[in-house]
Amino acid sequence: MSNLQEKVIFTGKDVHALLPQSDPIQMVDTLWSSDEKKTVSGFTIDKDNMFVQDGEFVEPGILENIAQTAGLGLGYKNLLGNNLEGQAPSIGFIGAVKKLRIYKLPLVNDVLRTTVVIGSKVFNVTSISGETYLGTELIAECEMKIVEKKS
Repeated sequence: MSNLQEKVIFTGKDVHALLPQSDPIQMVDTLWSSDEKKTVSGFTIDKDNMFVQDGEFVEPGILENIAQTAGLGLGYKNLLGNNLEGQAPSIGFIGAVKKLRIYKLPLVNDVLRTTVVIGSKVFNVTSISGETYLGTELIAECEMKIVEKKS
């Protein structure tokens, strides 16, 4: 896991501008870092989040958070390359999930820190590995294939 003291790159509306998702499906709210291979996001769980049940942020929300962290990295890369002028962020879909392990469900007001590492990309399918932390505790991990919708 990366240093918890690193500088925030974007938060709030700046983060959301890099993603195709809109409320209520936005599952990231902070971009901590991003480079060619790795993106680190943050997300504070709100009590009104659609994936909160009985005070816990349930499994589909964790998966969506991991997938959106990957999308956030792509959106940031496009922004740095000035590829977003007049373009909507790329739309992607979860194509497959494997080796999913959820060790603990986070609670309302918890702050998630999710790291996604890009593996390979073949045509419009990108393989990633994701880890979600609560503080320094690993609470979820998986491998995922994300399919980018062709324009």
